[in-house]
Amino acid sequence: MVSEIVLDDIQDVLITEEAIRNRVGELGGQIVADYEGKELILVGVLKGALMFIVDLARAIDLPLEIDFMAISSYGKSTASSGVVRIVKDLDTNIEGRHVLIVEDIVDTGLTLKYIREVLETRNPASLRICALLDKKKQRKADVRLDYLGFEIADQFVVGYGLDFAELYRNLAFIGILKPEKYADAQAMADRQLRGGNYQPGG
Repeated sequence: MVSEIVLDDIQDVLITEEAIRNRVGELGGQIVADYEGKELILVGVLKGALMFIVDLARAIDLPLEIDFMAISSYGKSTASSGVVRIVKDLDTNIEGRHVLIVEDIVDTGLTLKYIREVLETRNPASLRICALLDKKKQRKADVRLDYLGFEIADQFVVGYGLDFAELYRNLAFIGILKPEKYADAQAMADRQLRGGNYQPGG
């Protein structure tokens, strides 16, 4: 059970635990229909997609593997520079394989565009993207999402894998963090550019 101290940091519950569970089940059904008769590799983007990819994998009744990538973005402001590097690469050879990138949240799309371009050079049989959340208002790069959980407004959200300063990932729901918890935007950028949930433009 999450402590009252943590819950007090949440302004509103944006997406309930039940709504997440139902939508993940629907996404799993769509993926099964699209990949029937094929083996699939789910590529989770750490750390934010961890909860999502586990539940999504359970909803996919197909032979599948799970692998992970970790990406760090660099910049000096709360707007992502788009300059990224791979911190953890795949352990799996994806050549000739069907790959589904699993991401927690897409805003500018710059990091996801980079990941897609890197993986495309490795000659997978197919490459698609599944995202839990989409902030279209923040988009700077043209990134097609093949599967989407929820489209949300430009709000700072935490829970179900999404963090602020590495906290709140263990919330079962997705909530809007109180603005006073991230009042110092520059400090937030400095901390979260090192691999956390960089929502103000990541």
